[in-house]
Order: sequence, then structure tokens, then C-alpha cells
Amino acid sequence: MSSAPLIKTDRLLLRRWRESDLHPFAELNQDELVMQHFPNPLTHEESNAMVERIEKAFEENGFGLYAVELNANEEFIGFVGLSVPRFEAAFTPCVEIGWRLAHKHWGYGYAPEAAEAVLADGFARVGLKEIVSMTATSNKNSMRVMEKIGMTRKTEDDFLHPSLADNHPLKPHVLYRISGS
Repeated sequence: MSSAPLIKTDRLLLRRWRESDLHPFAELNQDELVMQHFPNPLTHEESNAMVERIEKAFEENGFGLYAVELNANEEFIGFVGLSVPRFEAAFTPCVEIGWRLAHKHWGYGYAPEAAEAVLADGFARVGLKEIVSMTATSNKNSMRVMEKIGMTRKTEDDFLHPSLADNHPLKPHVLYRISGS
């Protein structure tokens, strides 16, 4: 599998991770607003371990969750990319597109801009036939991004996340899909 390229959009650069990304990423992962649809914020150690897993996935798969920076000032703002879910469900194995941006960068269209570029790379370079995305049913912002990038939801695909306790409020999830043309 070929190594993942840099992906450039009008306003963003999607690239591999740097040491300088670790601190702002850890801060992002401790922000209650950013993490409100996840079971809990991440410690610095958990955040750093996530970056290690991301980089390992790039090496193994030729794709991963790209660090995203603004072209205007090279500021790290979060990640957008592809990953393979680490749990089993009716729709796995699969490749998922996901994003996590610092909340001060919400509302500017960065997530859909980066996600459209990642989808194009996933279908053209990686050769995927389908890409999914999922989130807790309470995460209307992410569902809006999924719809903006052309993904569709069938309610029969909705599921209970197997990694969360039965009584956890985030257990109900939606699943969106998009196929390559």
C-alpha cells in the first residue's frame, strides 16, 4: 500500500502527525464541549497513545486520521481521516471517516471541506468501495457534516455501540454510508 499523501484543500492541509501536535491535541481531547459525545475526555497519556495508534494505522493501512492545520497560519486544529473501527458490529469490518476539531474552529466548514478531500482520496487512491461514519444519536453537528458530504442514513442501520454499557446515554448510534462512484 502506498504511503498516505499530503492532502491540500483551499484552506487546509491534512498531513501526518508531528511532535508539536501532541499538546494541542491533548487539550482538544480534554475540552468538555469537543468531547461531549464521547464517553469521557482523554488524559494527556491517552491522547498521546491515540496518536501512536493513528500513526501505526498509517503505516499498516496507507490511510489514517490526518492532523489538520490551517493554511493561513499553520495552526493545528484537530483531525479528519479514515480509520478501521476496533469493535464488532453488523456493518464491520469497514472503514470509517471521522473528525474531531477544536471547538473554536467549528462553524467555518472545515470538517466538511477536509472530509470531502478524505473521501476522494479513500475512493481514488485507497480504492475503497464504501466508507461509513457513525456517531451518538445526540451529535447533531456530526450528522450535519455527514449529510453535507453526501452520506446517507438508513434508520435500520442504527445500532447500540457495543463498547458502551447498556445504560450509557451515548450507546444509541446512527450509521451513515457513502459509496464510491
